[in-house]
Amino acid sequence: MQVKSSASNQEQLSFNQFRTEVLHDYKVAVISRECSMLGRREVLTGKAKFGIFGDGKEVPQLAMAKAFKKGDFRSGYYRDQTFMMAIGELSPQQFFAALYAHTDIEAEPMSAGRQMGGHFLTHSLDENGEFKNLTEQYNSTSDISPTAAQMPRLLGVAYASKLFRRLPELENPKFSNNGNEISWGTIGNASTSEGVFFETINAAGVLQVPMVMSVWDDNYGISVPAKFQTTKENISEILKGFQRDKNAKGYEIFTVKGWDYAQLIEVYSNASKIAREEHVPVLIHVQELTQPQGHSTSGSHERYKSPERLTWERQYDCNSQMRDWIIGFELTDSEGNSLKFVEDEEELIKIEKDAKKLVGKARREAWNAFITPIKNQKNALLLLLQNVANKSENNVFITKIKNDLNAVLEPTKKDLLSTARKTIVYLRNETFPEKKQLQNWILNFIAVEQPKFSSHLYSQTEKKVSNLKEVLPTYNKNPDVVDGRIVIKDNFDTIFSNRKDVFIFGEDAGSIGDVNQGLVGLQEKYGKLRVSDTGIREATIIGQGIGMALRGLRPIAEIQYLDYLLYALQILSDDLATLLYRTIGKQKAPLIIRTRGHRLEGIWHSGSPMGAIVNLLRGINILVPRNMTKAAGFYNTLLECDEPALVIENLNGYRLKEKLPNNLGEFKTPIGVVETVKEGTDITVVSYGSTLKIVQDVVNDLLQVDINIEIIDVQSLLPFDVNHDIVKSVQKTNRLIIIDEDVPGGASAYLLNEILEKQNAYEFLDSKPITLTAKEHRAAYGSDGDYFSKPNAEDIFETIYKIMHEVNPSKYKKLY
Repeated sequence: MQVKSSASNQEQLSFNQFRTEVLHDYKVAVISRECSMLGRREVLTGKAKFGIFGDGKEVPQLAMAKAFKKGDFRSGYYRDQTFMMAIGELSPQQFFAALYAHTDIEAEPMSAGRQMGGHFLTHSLDENGEFKNLTEQYNSTSDISPTAAQMPRLLGVAYASKLFRRLPELENPKFSNNGNEISWGTIGNASTSEGVFFETINAAGVLQVPMVMSVWDDNYGISVPAKFQTTKENISEILKGFQRDKNAKGYEIFTVKGWDYAQLIEVYSNASKIAREEHVPVLIHVQELTQPQGHSTSGSHERYKSPERLTWERQYDCNSQMRDWIIGFELTDSEGNSLKFVEDEEELIKIEKDAKKLVGKARREAWNAFITPIKNQKNALLLLLQNVANKSENNVFITKIKNDLNAVLEPTKKDLLSTARKTIVYLRNETFPEKKQLQNWILNFIAVEQPKFSSHLYSQTEKKVSNLKEVLPTYNKNPDVVDGRIVIKDNFDTIFSNRKDVFIFGEDAGSIGDVNQGLVGLQEKYGKLRVSDTGIREATIIGQGIGMALRGLRPIAEIQYLDYLLYALQILSDDLATLLYRTIGKQKAPLIIRTRGHRLEGIWHSGSPMGAIVNLLRGINILVPRNMTKAAGFYNTLLECDEPALVIENLNGYRLKEKLPNNLGEFKTPIGVVETVKEGTDITVVSYGSTLKIVQDVVNDLLQVDINIEIIDVQSLLPFDVNHDIVKSVQKTNRLIIIDEDVPGGASAYLLNEILEKQNAYEFLDSKPITLTAKEHRAAYGSDGDYFSKPNAEDIFETIYKIMHEVNPSKYKKLY
């Protein structure tokens, strides 16, 4: 076929330059496809665990890469390998290293084997955990597998550009060039069915941020066709209402065939210009794509695609179409000469052969780099096993174990360690130097290898929370006694006055100063961009904060009530909590989430899902201050740290009176440290939040019956009691009760495990440890509902009294 070049291409590039660029693009596409094909074989032969590849999406990703500039960010989909190769951030050898789960960050820079292949990132941080100059590099936020979960953070990355453009005082050449950076998103068409996709699309349209969203549409979601996924089977069609016009702001929407190289380049160039210059979000619906190998290595698409569909996919494969376009391209210069990319297909055949050789070589080198160190470790272990076999009475059994390992031609680290540990069992009753050498090998192997799979759940830099020490609040001689909300509000006022990079946003956070008046007047003082209202969209409130934090800002995302956190729990758990871990400390998002909870009344506002939160959000600091001074101190601490945190303020504390400190913004509540708020001798009572106040309310009643309790405020659930102060209390009292308004087996069970198992407090107990929790149901409505649903003063008194009755029944006679 004969295709004419557009005038704009002629003006921008000489034909030879254009030819060179097109052939280079084709080479990248072929290399990427060959990686996918060979990658599937590596999985099916057992060298790799699982594969999910970008075949069929190569050509549109080339076009996206051309419009992508340094300083831009990608928040994408696990099929974007061609894009990463096109911008120079993924080599074929790194592709295979990820497939093999190589734990060396130099060999596998995407996650050092912690994520399966197809999950990409660039390194935002240097070796000290400080931000690199993000405007001088291509940036990709770290991918995650949950479908559409990349969308909320995409919004935040784009929103940061808006802030950098609108607020000159934020100027920082490491983070932005006047907000010119685009946030590029990619997603599969089926995943647009997810709620967070629509939530993000709506939020980006409201905020008007520079975001370009590409939908790779191959008409299927695994085996389920588009007719079961999307109304009208067309995502751009149903989003037409978002299209901007002269009367209303909205999106620019493009549709383009995924196999049309020239048209794709034009569309992506236009989209980039609109988003970058006008700060208008853009949706690009890339249609008629294919998936030559099916969804993943778990199955075959021949099972669910018709013969007609498979024939169509072979014909409209984007690489095949680009190849035909290159062969058919011809134009005539001003002198009447015919200009072609290639005279015949031999040049393309050479490119394809060279690509196959290059990818094959990359695969071999990646495999050798992965397996050779393990083989060397295997040989060292075999020698040790032979030595202990020669000395052991169980020679026969150990020799068999050794021979079994020797027969494994491509061993894993698991094979080595499992073999060594099984051998030690046979040596349990023997003593000789060779046994000690094997024991040392095991301990050293674990010490070296375990961190490769477990490090960086939390920060390992100088700014980690454990390095921040307590700074006590100080007071005037006759301090003002104010509502707790005034303490938190005045502390935020000081923070905003001292730091231009701090932002707070959420439902009702702006104009009215949050529902509990902790921000009242601050929007008027600091502006609508720094103290902002949002829509009712918890998942993207969190994503907005994650994206901003990834770009060097210090956001505080407000979730109005604790149980509303459930709307955002997936993003918190799968994205924020794992970010530092899955990037081996190469990206960070020190987002602070502010919410409030405890003693809420009514089924829908009474949830206290602390056990769920503690277990799902490992990687995020979970803080439970008992009053507003403690909460303010946490914010002051966190803004000096580089870790994310959830601060759950005490809802009942906003109206309770507190002394107003005179060192606002400076005092710091330590993280991971408990506080003994009352010393006692008879029993250690552990609690937090508003329940702690109820415990304090029964102190005098217990003293009247000669029970002197020691009260410890947890303050921080993650991390928990790093100094092991609770076990010191139990050592003194020999008794323990944990009081919590979560359901049975929730946070109280977590605390019990921490105290008994990790701190070994069981050694000092003379009585059974007790947990006093809420009932299994949500709290019924009203004051009576609260009383009968959650621990009340009488429950606490009687439970503690019953423990003391068991200690001394003659002194503490039965109440019932």
